[in-house]
Amino acid sequence: MAVYSMTGYATAQTGGPAQGSSDTPQAALGLEIRSVNSRFLDLVFKLPEDLRGTEPALRELLSSRLKRGKVEVRAWIEGRSDSGPPAPNPSDLQRLVNLQDGIQAWCPKAAPLSVAEILQLTSRQQAQPGRWNDSLLTLAQTTLGGLIEAREREGQKLAAMLKDRLGQLRKLAKEAQPLVPELVAQQRQRFLDRWNEALGNAGADAASASAQDRALAEATAFAIRIDVAEELTRLAAHLDEIERLLKKGGETGKRLDFLIQELHREANTLGAKSSSLELTRISVDMKVLIEQMREQVQNIE
Repeated sequence: MAVYSMTGYATAQTGGPAQGSSDTPQAALGLEIRSVNSRFLDLVFKLPEDLRGTEPALRELLSSRLKRGKVEVRAWIEGRSDSGPPAPNPSDLQRLVNLQDGIQAWCPKAAPLSVAEILQLTSRQQAQPGRWNDSLLTLAQTTLGGLIEAREREGQKLAAMLKDRLGQLRKLAKEAQPLVPELVAQQRQRFLDRWNEALGNAGADAASASAQDRALAEATAFAIRIDVAEELTRLAAHLDEIERLLKKGGETGKRLDFLIQELHREANTLGAKSSSLELTRISVDMKVLIEQMREQVQNIE
């Protein structure tokens, strides 16, 4: 299964209702879906009045295919002006005139219809709820497929970048492993020197026993403090799990985000235990790579 990004865009357009409808022959339906990253699935619809009734079906369709992301759906009907009412048909105008004449015959004082009232009445007559529903839902399936393909392409790029950073982190961890035994050996030598110094002063210095205990305690504490073998082991385990999730694909974003946090924790501990400039450099380089991964993981579904 592929890794999907939450960022994508797709648009499509189709012809209007069947021939012979009251809509102009040039009328066409357009749909646009765009998505960006979000913790949850957030659907936003921008639909003209004629298409409001399709929102529940659109919401169900998108929810069945998308799991995370802020998704904006915008639809429009071309071939007419949405900035104002459509031009009335002559048959509708004639019908209104006949109705007005009949009413004024019974009510001579009734005011004639204004232009605004005529446009309002004819637009209501022309609007036929549900006329575009089937066309929009069919178009939505096509557009959603394009969006998913776009998110998959973007996800492949993100996965490739993350795998590259995984390789660099493994390389840094490999560089850090031989540094710890060297540091322990250096400290052991310092401990032996101080131990021998304490033994040489035995008999002459009444506090020789306490000096020996202090040297032993310092050496033990230092060895414990610089032992980063456990951190390196956990870091390697996290890297293996991230690589496994990238191969598995699917809904991995939240789990990857958690593992990135764990990687950052291990890199911080590595730096805190560092007793050499080289190990400090490795820790800093690791945190830079992990931060780059964190930014990209935020976009994975």
